[in-house]
Amino acid sequence: MPEAAFPPSTHRFRVFGMDCAHDVADVERAVLALPGVAAARVSLTAQAMTVEAGDPATLPFVEQAVQGLGYRIAPDGGDALPARFDPGYRRALWIVVALNLGYGIIETGGSVLAGSQALRADALDFLGDGLISLLGLLALGWLPVWRARTALLQGIFLGGMGLFVLGATAYRVFVQHTPEARQMGLFGLAALAANVASALVLMPHRSGDANVRAVWLFSRNDAIGNLAVVIAAVLVAAFGSPWPDLIVAAAIAGLFLHSSWRIIVDARRELAGS
Repeated sequence: MPEAAFPPSTHRFRVFGMDCAHDVADVERAVLALPGVAAARVSLTAQAMTVEAGDPATLPFVEQAVQGLGYRIAPDGGDALPARFDPGYRRALWIVVALNLGYGIIETGGSVLAGSQALRADALDFLGDGLISLLGLLALGWLPVWRARTALLQGIFLGGMGLFVLGATAYRVFVQHTPEARQMGLFGLAALAANVASALVLMPHRSGDANVRAVWLFSRNDAIGNLAVVIAAVLVAAFGSPWPDLIVAAAIAGLFLHSSWRIIVDARRELAGS
């Protein structure tokens, strides 16, 4: 395809189906390889892509390249109904809020009974996610710029939780106490069931703007963290050591910080483009 001398223009697309930073890199690499494309920026949380192209005839090739990777693409404002207008998404959020706040209170008591730092971190995660999901529910009718600002606050809050858990875990390294493995495992399994239920409820709505995507990422990552808590309980029982509990607590904190960074970056990108 010959490259014509057109002034660069910006085009925005919705890209559906990306689940991680690797997917974002694949899409950006494929689009940047096309003749006539000067720049391509992909947002994971927004499920969106901004392309600067010198020739409008390049745009069909952009769509073909993304579709060739297995993702669905549409011009921004195209055929997809935003999740925030879907009554099913509102119902899903209410279910997630109830699950997170309800089990967060239960697991807080469980962490005291079991003496587990990993359970305590997970309980804090449940309570935080419940409040964040409630904020996301309230933000459904807001303007896009305010929804992006809400996602930015969610990312900052999640990062704060990660730093708190890291600090508490570092303290427990010096004041070690072996948790009660059986109670730790039972509460961890119940937490896993609650977060898998939340993730399944949200899965049909995971393609959306930064605010919608943030809630989905929280529930998906929490299910991974709960599985780690269960594995830690098995290791605590097998070796009679508190270290598996502390390591998993630190890993959950790392997951908080990674998701926080991803959400903040994408929310700032949306704010810059608003």
